[in-house]
Amino acid sequence: MKRRSILAATLAPLAARAQAPWPTRTITMVAPLAAGSSVDIIARTVADGWSSRFGVPVVTENRPAANGTLALGQVARAAPDGYTVTITGQTSIAFNPVLYRSLPYDPLRDFQPITRVVAVSNALIVKRGSPFRGVADIIAAGRARPGLLTYSSGGVGTTHHVSSAMLAQMAGFEATHVPYRGAPQGILAVQTGEVDFAFFNISTVLALIRSGELAALAVTSRERSPFLPEVPTMQEAGIPGYEMSTWIGISTVARTPAPIVQRMYDATRATMAEEEVRARLTGIGFDLIPLPTPEEMVAIHRAEFERWGAILRRAGIQGV
Repeated sequence: MKRRSILAATLAPLAARAQAPWPTRTITMVAPLAAGSSVDIIARTVADGWSSRFGVPVVTENRPAANGTLALGQVARAAPDGYTVTITGQTSIAFNPVLYRSLPYDPLRDFQPITRVVAVSNALIVKRGSPFRGVADIIAAGRARPGLLTYSSGGVGTTHHVSSAMLAQMAGFEATHVPYRGAPQGILAVQTGEVDFAFFNISTVLALIRSGELAALAVTSRERSPFLPEVPTMQEAGIPGYEMSTWIGISTVARTPAPIVQRMYDATRATMAEEEVRARLTGIGFDLIPLPTPEEMVAIHRAEFERWGAILRRAGIQGV
């Protein structure tokens, strides 16, 4: 009898949250990378769609420090009431557990996935007029001058960082990583010649490539990108088995009531079905993908955690 009373007392707050009206106030959408990044673009797109459907403000907060680990730690400790959500992907779920010896969150335990909304590949870029005309040129220079070539990223552990580290490891040369505080700064470093090369999301460099400010030497997807059909894949450029296509998704705090999670999922599907949204995202280099259910995303998070953890360890990418 006493055990039933304790159980009832434990479940009562959860039941009350599930039955309470939601939402009645501002929802915070945390983007754990810098303004202007692919993560930021998706956060603002989803936030606008939710706001129009839920009738409350949905504000985007950029918290780019330490590859988003601090932001995700704060989200993990937030109340599971549906008023705090975040953008997730391979970086937060699979890369950070390898790259950071101590994380302020558990990627599989602390979040309730909602869905994933887009995929994005990276482009290997150099500045206009660079002596590097192809991937083979970078490899040759890296082997001839070990450690002297430099590459930028939007931070330690980003897909930009991992893409370059994979190239160096798979092609057998050394290069020096120069992390910046966000993708825009890292891209500018390539434009100005502060670094020799970099990989960045196609969605953030497509306009600069089309204008001639940057040159794309390869893309990281398995097949050629429809946005850059004349640019070879890394495998076509001579790196067998090289592939880096990532996804961007949405999660909320673990133990958020299922009816709220379902409403978030439904609103996201409706947002991503809008023709204007689809045209805008594909126009800047995002690949539209099917939206898995929250239940399916739990399995996807676990699979990505295991898959990319193994890839990063093989690539020799060390923790900090």
